[in-house]
Amino acid sequence: MTSAGRFAPSPSGELHVGNLRTAILAWLFARSTGRRFLMRVEDLDRARAGAEAQQLRDLAAIGVSWDGGVVRQTDRGPLYAETIARLEAAGRTYPCFCTRREIQEAPSAPHAPQGAYPGTCRNLSAAERNAKGADRPAAIRLRADVTEATVHDVLHGSYAGVVDDFVLRRNDGVTAYNLAVVVDDAAQGIDQVVRGDDLLPSTPRQAYLSGLLNMPVPEYAHVPLVVNADGARLAKRDGAVTLTDLAQAGRPAEEVRDTLLASLGLPSGPLGHALAAFRPAMLPREPWVWPGA
Repeated sequence: MTSAGRFAPSPSGELHVGNLRTAILAWLFARSTGRRFLMRVEDLDRARAGAEAQQLRDLAAIGVSWDGGVVRQTDRGPLYAETIARLEAAGRTYPCFCTRREIQEAPSAPHAPQGAYPGTCRNLSAAERNAKGADRPAAIRLRADVTEATVHDVLHGSYAGVVDDFVLRRNDGVTAYNLAVVVDDAAQGIDQVVRGDDLLPSTPRQAYLSGLLNMPVPEYAHVPLVVNADGARLAKRDGAVTLTDLAQAGRPAEEVRDTLLASLGLPSGPLGHALAAFRPAMLPREPWVWPGA
């Protein structure tokens, strides 16, 4: 299977300029290395009617193109179920009945990293599981045998992070992000993952799961976010930050694209112009402050 990069938005609403900047970077990383560039809609949760179509239109408007059709996670449930069944058969899972509040209030397990799941349900007896299951449905957690894993990132170098007994399937039956993203990337031949650096802390969990499943670990590049004037992650409440709002303010998609390229030190115009000048080592490493409309 030919190697590939990807962009994988969640259709919870319109993309803002921070999302669009990351999409441009993912496209540049893939195209500059001769990879295919794929589009995957991560719609397991928070999908809003019409959002996917709007997002795809906005990406096309700034020049981001992709190969083949759009893949949607909601079409891939059997593949996720099969993967969880493999882990269950290998003794790598257990049911968890904890609420979010119970996890927050529970004391940490001995030697567990800060923020890790404390293992409350890890060693329940069959009787205890039956009793708890009578009151609430169970999530399925991974039974990890490490507490930390290290990944290599193109921009961040070596990064060590927490690996705990993270959720594979929520108690409402929805597949968790950490499992879905690993399965999807492997199934699509994606060996380069470019995304916002807010997702770097979850990456060691995903790399560890890839290893358990004998799936290749992609090359990672976690890029800086776009922030507002206060240094907080950009959000739609920060004003005109989507192509729709910016067009109403007199800024067409081409102008927004050129502003985003300039923030990366790249020439304006069609993305092919930027591609010729693209060098990952020259990318800014700090968050970029959106100048506003």
